[in-house]
Amino acid sequence: MRQLLLFASIIFVGLLFLSRLFYLQIYTSNEYDLFDDNAIRKVYDYPKRGFIYDRNGKLLVANQPSYDVMVIPREVEPLDTLEFCSLLKIDKEQFIKTYNKARRYSPRLASVFLSHLSKEDYAALQEKMRKFKGFYIQKRSLRHYQTTIGANVLGDIGEVNTSDLKRDLYYRMGDLKGKQGVEASYEKILRGVKGIKFIQKDRFNRNIGPYKTGKFDTIPEQGKDITITIDSKLQEYGELLMQNKRGGVIAIEPSSGEILAMVAAPTYDPNILVGRERSKNFTKLIRDSIAKPLFNRSIQGVYEPGSPFKLMNALIGLQEGVITPNETVTCYAGYKYGNRFMKCHCYIGKRNNMVSGIQESCNAYFATTYRKILDKDGNASTGIDTWSKHAKSFGLGNFLNNDLFVGQKGRIPNRAYYKHVYPKTFYSTYTISNAIGQGEVATTPIQLANMVAAIANRGYYYTPHIIKSIEDKTLPENFTKAKYTTVDKAHFEPVIEGMLQVYKKGTAASLQVKDIEICGKTGTVENFAIIDSLKTQLTDHSIFVAFAPKNDPKIAIAVFVENGYWGSRFAGKIASLMIEKHVKGEITRKDLEEWILRHSLEDEYAKPYSGEPFKINKQTRLQLVDDSEYKQLKRRLRKIQNP
Repeated sequence: MRQLLLFASIIFVGLLFLSRLFYLQIYTSNEYDLFDDNAIRKVYDYPKRGFIYDRNGKLLVANQPSYDVMVIPREVEPLDTLEFCSLLKIDKEQFIKTYNKARRYSPRLASVFLSHLSKEDYAALQEKMRKFKGFYIQKRSLRHYQTTIGANVLGDIGEVNTSDLKRDLYYRMGDLKGKQGVEASYEKILRGVKGIKFIQKDRFNRNIGPYKTGKFDTIPEQGKDITITIDSKLQEYGELLMQNKRGGVIAIEPSSGEILAMVAAPTYDPNILVGRERSKNFTKLIRDSIAKPLFNRSIQGVYEPGSPFKLMNALIGLQEGVITPNETVTCYAGYKYGNRFMKCHCYIGKRNNMVSGIQESCNAYFATTYRKILDKDGNASTGIDTWSKHAKSFGLGNFLNNDLFVGQKGRIPNRAYYKHVYPKTFYSTYTISNAIGQGEVATTPIQLANMVAAIANRGYYYTPHIIKSIEDKTLPENFTKAKYTTVDKAHFEPVIEGMLQVYKKGTAASLQVKDIEICGKTGTVENFAIIDSLKTQLTDHSIFVAFAPKNDPKIAIAVFVENGYWGSRFAGKIASLMIEKHVKGEITRKDLEEWILRHSLEDEYAKPYSGEPFKINKQTRLQLVDDSEYKQLKRRLRKIQNP
């Protein structure tokens, strides 16, 4: 009996060992275990990132080889630190700091010790790598910009941070990902998929060959190429015109919602955020808290829209039936309400209908219209909600649900917004500044450009987007399906006629372009800043919106120039030039082009920091760029015209 019990015990223990071995070797032999197994080294093979082309097939972003020094801290053996630092062109202090950082991340996982070696440094180091156990060189691709423009559009790539690692398990310490612009918006498409090799190590931590003859190895999948909607020549021209100015320009194709140009000024050369100098240059850009070159004013800048918003009030007034196109309002050089007076540049006794009201940008006409909208049913609280609903149907006051990496909602107030200020009684006169696009109304340039695109289309728009096509993929329906406003098609023609008269006889008459019927609207917006704890009025912003041609719209545009005095002085000229560039492909208004290139607003931007009292004088002689810079701008212009 004892012999039988002993024999059974041996059989049981043997089966127990066999089942455990089966569990470890077969059942749990999967990818997760491979990544956790210290006896297996993981070597990643990084794919080439997808190329980026403009709408005309011009290559904007390609790749270039880069070499990173990797480290696995637990495998590092004593080494000649001075020789190693000399080869890497770093000091011992940086060596210790970087090594400790890698060890804190993981003693057994590889991480980047030094990134972006040059070809020369790589060649010198490669011969001696055998002397430095625990270190190895990994090849990957860096971006190679084929252009110096569109930094705010294209964006850049940089090393992942701890937040990225937590959000997406795809990344490892030292990996690169899109940080801004298109690179960030389409990161998962552009990055491809990493390949991986599993290398078996022996008990002395030496590589002895592929794990299971490479059965679990994978090859990298190259990122997909994308084509963006930007016209690089129009973008380059817009950036040239915005030189020495601050603001944003957005141009949209109304028939598709494709963004033709997205200019943020000031800008920078995207090439400075590539390679080992990226960190230093990025720090310099982000610390510029005055010019803010990393701030994309075309989609992030929130401004009062000024007079272009009068177009919105005209359309809402027509839809609500409180005005007709031929109904007139008499202007007495402004609009009186209560004991206040809203000034206007119309002469006393001027009678305006809708077309002439838009043409002359009459404050009295639009203040009257706004009050009629809110007071339609005798209840301004209900009226402002109706007004807000119509405005928001044009994409104002909310994110446009586009594919741009950043953006702002802007603001279209409703009754709930004013509840804390006017909890009980609410009258239309309380918010009369909304009638002329000031007060609590706030928009971004892209929202205004989209509003104008909807007007050009007579009542609908396509979500503005930056992607034109993706290799082997179709665009999301969000970008190809029309969004209809709450204003009927029949109400757009008088508003469009008023915009046409702005160019023919109104505030933009000096900006006409031969053979193109442009419909536009000037805007001048008061500008305030806190200086020495006091709210100080600065020089007004210059705003302009337009679309062209009238009956076959090819472009809708919004231009914001900070401290640009008034609508037609800077923004209007830039809008006319960009419209002509897009529609004709050449410039006939050389006088406008010369004026814009010659004049700078840098003195205006310096005034608040000068320590001297700020005085507004619209007749002040504008700053001229110096001759050397002007010649440089002209050379850039010739390059655009004759590539």
